[in-house]
Amino acid sequence: MKTCILTLFACLTVVAATAQLTPFELSKDKNYTATYPEVISYYTKLAKANPQMKLINYGMTDIGKPLTLVVLSRDKVFDPALIKKQNKRVLLINNGIHPGEPEGIDANMMFARDLLKKNTLPKNVVICIVALYNIDGSLNRGLSRINQNGPSAYGFRGNSRNLDLNRDFIKADSRNTLALEEIINTWQPEIFLDNHTSDGADYQYVMTLIETQKDKQNPILAEYTSKTLSPELYKRMKKSGFEMTPYVESEENIPDSGIVSFLETPRFATGYTSQHNIISYITETHMLKPFDKRVYATYDFMQALVDINERDAKLIGELKAKADEQVKNQKTFALNWQLDTLHYDTLSFKGFTAGYKPSEVSGLPRLYYDRSKPFTKTIKYYDNYLPEVTADKPIAYIIPQAWGKIIDLYKLNNVVMQRLAHDTSIFMQTYYISDYKTVTKPYEGHYLHSNVKIGWYNGQAKFYAGDYVVYTNQALNRFIVETLEPQGIDSYFAWNFFDSVLAEKEYYSPYVFEDVAAALLKKDPGLRKKLDDEKAKNPAMAKSAEAQLNFVYRHSPYFEKTYLRYPVGRLMRNTQLDLK
Repeated sequence: MKTCILTLFACLTVVAATAQLTPFELSKDKNYTATYPEVISYYTKLAKANPQMKLINYGMTDIGKPLTLVVLSRDKVFDPALIKKQNKRVLLINNGIHPGEPEGIDANMMFARDLLKKNTLPKNVVICIVALYNIDGSLNRGLSRINQNGPSAYGFRGNSRNLDLNRDFIKADSRNTLALEEIINTWQPEIFLDNHTSDGADYQYVMTLIETQKDKQNPILAEYTSKTLSPELYKRMKKSGFEMTPYVESEENIPDSGIVSFLETPRFATGYTSQHNIISYITETHMLKPFDKRVYATYDFMQALVDINERDAKLIGELKAKADEQVKNQKTFALNWQLDTLHYDTLSFKGFTAGYKPSEVSGLPRLYYDRSKPFTKTIKYYDNYLPEVTADKPIAYIIPQAWGKIIDLYKLNNVVMQRLAHDTSIFMQTYYISDYKTVTKPYEGHYLHSNVKIGWYNGQAKFYAGDYVVYTNQALNRFIVETLEPQGIDSYFAWNFFDSVLAEKEYYSPYVFEDVAAALLKKDPGLRKKLDDEKAKNPAMAKSAEAQLNFVYRHSPYFEKTYLRYPVGRLMRNTQLDLK
């Protein structure tokens, strides 16, 4: 009997231990990533057994399923406001934004379990984990990344609207993005991590890293990340056996010629979070390394990030507060950046010798890497960017209430807004769009604008009761200015939020306007001179009755003043406004 009891106990122990293993760990070859139902089932069981863990659902994604946030709190406090009052840090980890890059999904299941099982949850850091962000793409399971070494099956990059969610943050077309932005703005993390897999060149490293570009990052935070946090992460990862290098982006995929620091603009997750003064990182495991090594490297990176966050929790909180205060008072903001090709750093890089040989497909030269010829050499690292376009902030922006999506996104992002109490005319600076370029094919569902040129005038502008006033004395000034200034690379104008102002709404019948135009020219000698001067400069116009008539129309009182007029006003004087 005693033997039977011991045998039963041993069996139950094995079953209990096995029940805690993830689908990745249970797979024989460790080349398996969990499905969405498996992920949610695993976390649900883990939460039931551990009061220091809670699952919270946010929103509804485009596929019709809620976004699940896993919260790990040593003190069992799951109220974001109370956590802030307790002066604890919040680390937010995002997984599966590209489900074909799933290392973070599996690594975090193990990571959460081990923190709970070993009773090693940090005292001063609450860890929030997005279990699987792109649920839509995860359910579209198969093989789509031909340039990747495992796992055996995985999800698709696009979501159910075929959107790349890592290009959606500033425009927020998908309900996935709206749900994640609700999480970000509710929990207000000090540090954000987005787990990915790389594309591109071949080299020796399992793990590469993108950090918020130092010139674009708030300088207070950049001082800490570039001199303390990032060097410590590199040191710890090397000690763990997964030595890192900066993300490899190079000309013709040959990194020994030099690599370029990735510039994450606000369309990307970390570009968006940096607008909120959140220290942000992207892990990029190397696509050609075995899947299990990529998972374990991601695990080790997260452990290092948590440990340093716990060590520096007080300092990180102080730096975040100082950065927020600095941004409140910042006057000038960069809207676009260009790489500084004249100045570069150097780093020691472990690669493979690249070469060219005849293609068996085309017979033409093709790139290949010879893994029998590894090398370590010093290469150039272009990690400096210069502001290309800047804007000085106004005292406030006034957004007509008609532009509802902007208002909704501003509310979601906790932008402080007030509303005009009554109809009023205000002395404002108003932009006109004088030129812009537009892509010929849609990019992520939009015909993106770039190289925007503006003109402006100062004068009275009409606004109405209920229109929104956004004062630029906020910690979110970067987000405000970069979205509302039309020249911004990821401004709301660039993403087509204001395209309706780019088309005329009224026209004329030439036979009717002929007599009106003739009368205008007789009455206004200045207009006649403008027309004559234009004809002298433009022979084609001199031969076109239609072009001359259109010129008069566009310089007449009848031409619509709203055409090409940017509707958001800039308040440049400290004017007393009647607000509610």
